[in-house]
Amino acid sequence: MSDPCIFCKIASGVIPADLIYQDEHFVAFHDITPQAPVHVLVIPRQHIASLSEADDASLLAGLLEAVRKISSQLALVPAGWRTVINTGTDGGQTVMHLHAHILAGRFMQWPPF
Repeated sequence: MSDPCIFCKIASGVIPADLIYQDEHFVAFHDITPQAPVHVLVIPRQHIASLSEADDASLLAGLLEAVRKISSQLALVPAGWRTVINTGTDGGQTVMHLHAHILAGRFMQWPPF
């Protein structure tokens, strides 16, 4: 990729971010436009445009494990949180780099709108 996406730049450290979690495969940081009192993005360091393009089961399992670890680190247990992965334009994805949202700190209604 000749011009890395913004999340690739964050994951590689080109764009500074206050990372609240990082390991060999993932980084996490607070969303700059939070939709809940707690709104964290968890992204793979590897560029994968969306869930529909992800074909590595161990990476996907690792993403959910990172969400679980971060939620525990943020003391969201036992109250709970919502995990969202928007996929594609119609799914609400605005940055074309796979990422999971962790939303918490208030009651999450259903349907979500």
